[in-house]
Amino acid sequence: MRAIIAAVMLATSVAACGGRTVEVQSAPAPVSDAAVNVTNNLSEPVNVYINAGGEDIFLGQVGGGSAMSLPVKGVSSGSTVTLKATRMSDKYSYSKSGVVLSGTYLWQVP
Repeated sequence: MRAIIAAVMLATSVAACGGRTVEVQSAPAPVSDAAVNVTNNLSEPVNVYINAGGEDIFLGQVGGGSAMSLPVKGVSSGSTVTLKATRMSDKYSYSKSGVVLSGTYLWQVP
């Protein structure tokens, strides 16, 4: 009888100490249907960023003398942001502040 009780207690303690699966997720990113249509009038490429809440978010690179539509992800529609385009050669930046994200915003550099 003691052997049966000991076996049951052992089985119970092993089951209690077993691992359990935990799933960790971050909060979903804010949804935005906004985009920035950048026309780069320079002869060299620029890296385009959006600054929202003090943090620069890389949108993409636009080649010299070309235009590109860059989707904005991670920033809620209706947010007021600053756009920044940085030249590759000397890191000089062009910026446009007070931009409200809604639909497609047209921006020419410089």
